[in-house]
Amino acid sequence: MSEKTGLSYADAGVSIDEGNKLVKRIAPLARSTARPGADGALGGFGGLFDLKAAGFEDPILVAANDGVGTKLKLALEMGNHAGVGIDLVAMCANDLIVQGAEPLFFLDYYATGKLDNDVAETVVASIAEGCRQAGCALIGGETAEMPGMYEGEDYDLAGFCVGAAERGRLIDASKVRPGDVLLGLASTGVHSNGFSLVRRIIEREGWDLHSTFLEDERSLGEALLAPTRIYVRPLLDPIRDGHIHALAHITGGGLLENLPRSLPEGCHAHVDATKWDRPALFAKLQEGGNVAEEEMVRTFNCGIGMVAIVPADIAEDLELHFGREGIETHVIGEVREGQRGCTVTGEGWSATHDA
Repeated sequence: MSEKTGLSYADAGVSIDEGNKLVKRIAPLARSTARPGADGALGGFGGLFDLKAAGFEDPILVAANDGVGTKLKLALEMGNHAGVGIDLVAMCANDLIVQGAEPLFFLDYYATGKLDNDVAETVVASIAEGCRQAGCALIGGETAEMPGMYEGEDYDLAGFCVGAAERGRLIDASKVRPGDVLLGLASTGVHSNGFSLVRRIIEREGWDLHSTFLEDERSLGEALLAPTRIYVRPLLDPIRDGHIHALAHITGGGLLENLPRSLPEGCHAHVDATKWDRPALFAKLQEGGNVAEEEMVRTFNCGIGMVAIVPADIAEDLELHFGREGIETHVIGEVREGQRGCTVTGEGWSATHDA
């Protein structure tokens, strides 16, 4: 008989028991996201959603997936994981709403080298909070423990969201016209794009994430980890009322490259960067990295996380609506005739991207 010691999955670094414990801990979090069409239960081989129970008659499904990126490295350094799940949901749900689709359900993927149930539960709790903010149900997910693939406490997140809109009510660029107004909806910070540059600036400048050199007395790390704003609920009614011609979620590529994605041929977005005050965090990053203006507006949201392209005659009413929803909003420019693209101008500088 062989004298080799018998090996188990736990010996290889994967604990099935700990994974089962985590499922029990997060099940109530999923149930807290229940909405018509889904009961928020976990544990099956697949999540179920009833479109008819959600009130749809002739729906088109829209799907999006995304991650949080290297913002997770800062969360690990700060030991603060309470917002990254909101980021994950936001990156997907905001992409759905720009197409006029209401987010319906969400699934997450959490991968790590060694499962820490306290960290994992905190992350899933923030995913559930993001789902509640977006009005979608957390109907399933996957936790993968993969020793050798991730080092130490490292983990990664991915999210998958499905939404729907009634046939004929999806938003595309077809309604956009010269003369339309650009409404800029304020961001809550850097959101979840550009963090490789952020981390490079921090490393080069030797900044302390716990330092408090921002005007609002938050630490640098706290400001950078501020969760991405979820714009779904404030946008649903204006979309249903037909008041919005197009939307642009300002993610990777910044204002300069995301706005053209929402324009038809023959329309050019002109943004006046003096129409809003750039938050101090972006000014600090620009100064620390000596980042050129064009690089700023094609990497970061610079304080504007979503742009609504709307008819000029209802722009003021929509500003008031978003203000009541707690979102600072500015008229930041207009659509003019020209090659499809975007021009952003400021004091003494101008940057253009043609699509």
